[in-house]
Amino acid sequence: MTTATDPGRTGRGTPVPSRLEAFIDALIAMGQTGQIFGEHGIGKTATFFSHVARAHPGTTLVYVPAANLTPDDLLVNAPVRDALSGELVLRQLVMSQLKPGTPFVLLIDDSLQAGDTVQSQLMQIACDWTLGEHDLRALGCVGVFLTDNESLAETSARRGDLALLDRMVTLRVTANDTSWRRHLSAAYREWDLAPVFSLWASLSPGLRELLSPRTLDHILANAREGFPLRWALPLVGGERLRLVEPRPDGRPGQNRTTEILNRIADELGVPNPATIPDPVRQVVRAALRNRWTVLLQGPPGCGKTELVRETVREGLGREPLYFSLPVTNVEDLCAPIPSADGTLDNLLAANFTGPEPKAIVWDEYNRPKDKAAFAKLMEITQEWSLAGRRIENLRAQIAVQNPPYHLGRKLLVARNNIAQASRFTASLTVEPQDIPANEWLLARYGSDAETVLEWWKNDIDDEGRAWITKRTLERLIKLHRHGLELEMATVYLGDGEYAPVSLTALVDRLRGRPVTGLRELAREADTWEARLRSAAHHSDEGTDDSDVVHQILANAELSQLKKHRALVARLVPLLPPKLRATYLVGASAQQQRFWTEIFTAMRR
Repeated sequence: MTTATDPGRTGRGTPVPSRLEAFIDALIAMGQTGQIFGEHGIGKTATFFSHVARAHPGTTLVYVPAANLTPDDLLVNAPVRDALSGELVLRQLVMSQLKPGTPFVLLIDDSLQAGDTVQSQLMQIACDWTLGEHDLRALGCVGVFLTDNESLAETSARRGDLALLDRMVTLRVTANDTSWRRHLSAAYREWDLAPVFSLWASLSPGLRELLSPRTLDHILANAREGFPLRWALPLVGGERLRLVEPRPDGRPGQNRTTEILNRIADELGVPNPATIPDPVRQVVRAALRNRWTVLLQGPPGCGKTELVRETVREGLGREPLYFSLPVTNVEDLCAPIPSADGTLDNLLAANFTGPEPKAIVWDEYNRPKDKAAFAKLMEITQEWSLAGRRIENLRAQIAVQNPPYHLGRKLLVARNNIAQASRFTASLTVEPQDIPANEWLLARYGSDAETVLEWWKNDIDDEGRAWITKRTLERLIKLHRHGLELEMATVYLGDGEYAPVSLTALVDRLRGRPVTGLRELAREADTWEARLRSAAHHSDEGTDDSDVVHQILANAELSQLKKHRALVARLVPLLPPKLRATYLVGASAQQQRFWTEIFTAMRR
């Protein structure tokens, strides 16, 4: 029996072995191969790591992520100098992890996701505890286990050969058969998680499968940081996972995402904000603090990657390890080589070695060059290791990608499955307004940037702003400075067609035709003060003049507001209170500080 407050313990606090833990012990004692099937994210692998270390001291767990293997990772024929004859002979070299020098348990994870050649190698291990010419028992192996998810959404293979199936003891597990509750309780000691566990248990089987223990772990991690809890739900195929109650006929039923997340927040006594200021910087800093893997998905050209690299540089004190997936080969990460002790070792790329702190930025994450490179990438993002070797002092991993569709057009990106997607502690959908690229443009291009940004904010609609990315804005400025036609800076769609955004108003602004912006308010401060006083006298709601000034202030960047601070302090008290209140909504900490100082000065 388990207690309500600490599942997995007796009333006297003694850990009770889970069903999977008891199975592991029994199979090791019998010397039989174990095959374990269970849904993704229920703690199968984590149970092996914790239980083998606790229950079998002196025994090493050798973890092999089969989905990420190539045939040469396990076994390779290589020329070796024969000790007796001195001649070069071919020998089969086995991966160095299978010679740890201690008794070991071999865990082959996601074996059904391996390629055909690797499948054959794995079945030799599972059936005979051998690999090529090597006897694993002689190398110290005391247990062999294969863990898999039977869902065809994650694997297209099934074992049907009775000659193979007759060699293994098979256990099907659910979330109730692993020790995930005990591990979460230990990881989040500041909360009593019993009410959260009860809430999870009260959900239907379909919802519990969607809200896996792994995802619940991510929800708690985001709650601890004060982030929106929905960030913990994975992005599958570019879309946020929804907690939808399936109907009896299989069709989607009620979407309970908001309800369930709010109930979890209530049980924890924490807020569940809809958004937070400066989300990209905040989540990258949290990743560095907590050793997270996070995913940022946003439209092309909005400045995601540069902001991530800048934030990592500030937090780590050094450049991140940067990889653009469309041009990343397996050999850019690691390469197998024969070692002096007769095993197959892997050389890691130099950037992965050494004791210095590291953070990896995976750019264009859903555009891998090939399956082999993506397999190695998945090992790093899922296990924080490469070719079975832990990457020393790796602090964070940040993956950046585009959505499958943008502006009604399909982008050439790959799809993932829920098992892959749920590996990220936080998954953000980034909007252009979440990236403070405007400040960078202002700092770099001055008044030209002010003019172009005022056009972008005031003269085109939301669809136009989606077409005119921050990258495009920079091109517009550069072309203007060189006297070239601005249309060439926009996206070319083919057959003489450019992005469907009118540039007439921008041309007018750049030619100095009459417009109203923060600079114009400053030049005519007395006139605008008089107009606002008249508007305030006329109505508590203000007039069109009040709306014009409000819109200019609301759209201004922080550096512009600071530059014209005296003007802002002069005009803001004359605006209707309901308009002033909006300046704090969704603002960054720096913006809130600025406006708080302005409002405090008003009261004086």
